[in-house]
Amino acid sequence: MYVCGVTPYDTTHLGHARTFLIFDVLARLLEAGGGRVRYAQNVTDIDESILQRAARDGVSWRDLGRREERLFLEDMRRLGWRKPDLMPHATREIPSMKRLIEGLVRGGDAYPVDGSVYFSVDKATHYGELSRHSRAKMLRVLGQQDDARLDDPRRRDPIDFALWRDVPDGPTWPSRFGRGRPGWHVECSAMSLRHLGARLDIHGGGDDLIYPHHENEIAQSEAATGKRPFVRFWVHVAQMRLGGKKMSKSDGNMVFVRDALRDHTPQALRLYLLDVHYRRPFDHDERRLSRSAERAAALAERLGHGRLRPIGRDSATREVLDALNDDLHTERAIRALERVHPSDERSRGSLRTIARRVLGVV
Repeated sequence: MYVCGVTPYDTTHLGHARTFLIFDVLARLLEAGGGRVRYAQNVTDIDESILQRAARDGVSWRDLGRREERLFLEDMRRLGWRKPDLMPHATREIPSMKRLIEGLVRGGDAYPVDGSVYFSVDKATHYGELSRHSRAKMLRVLGQQDDARLDDPRRRDPIDFALWRDVPDGPTWPSRFGRGRPGWHVECSAMSLRHLGARLDIHGGGDDLIYPHHENEIAQSEAATGKRPFVRFWVHVAQMRLGGKKMSKSDGNMVFVRDALRDHTPQALRLYLLDVHYRRPFDHDERRLSRSAERAAALAERLGHGRLRPIGRDSATREVLDALNDDLHTERAIRALERVHPSDERSRGSLRTIARRVLGVV
């Protein structure tokens, strides 16, 4: 399982936490069922957003990234996060990115333009299959990207995307094409191919990554390996909104995890963030968050404080697991836990295990 992780230039907001808790629960659920999960989540520690924020604040981009990554990890640790097995950093993976890019150029899937390298989208037969965007919509989305100003107007097609950029300023690395830095999309393909192989069982992140990021990952990864599909199952988490607008670092429209944890327990915050199905947008509501504290306390009381037991096959346990196994309906699983009346201590211990070890809400 590969999940697109943070670009560390600001503190963790509830939208980040919701996305990463969904994959936390998915990994826990697979492992509770006896599966072995190798889970990688990248850290994009070089990015136009980081460079812009560092310039604005007058700090080193490396220092900014390291500081914000530490804060992110602390926030998620407090939420009881099942930390990924691997957290590769973009700046440490430059050699694998360059090898990938060179292979794409040799294969005719990418082409250089005066020190930059672009992927030729017309070589990708299935391009657009994931997002289902029209060409006009693709162009609109691309025009809103942080790195749009760096694209070379001489590329063959305005939808062709950068694998390597000759840039006028900021950090650069040497390559056979000249000094520059990698494009955003190639980072995740290089990291997932290196650490998890040519094909992934599960890949995901926020649904704002479907286009262009994940669409471009598919194109370059399948071109590089000749294997399709690159990903068996895509999991995209819908936006967290505040006041009807996407919760976003770039817009300053955020509720921070550390602020929420001043007034609420980690279990209450987890219950709150898991109480809407991951494919539905989530509108932040302080009253619902306050009620989640009461619900988490009541659920802990209902399930009792005895020892955890192996996950059983009783009807109460099956009802909760059926909800989770049906496209990870965490909200239905929570409501089932609140509703069931376990017939004996063995059943109660089984439900405690799911509530604590899988959902983390008690």
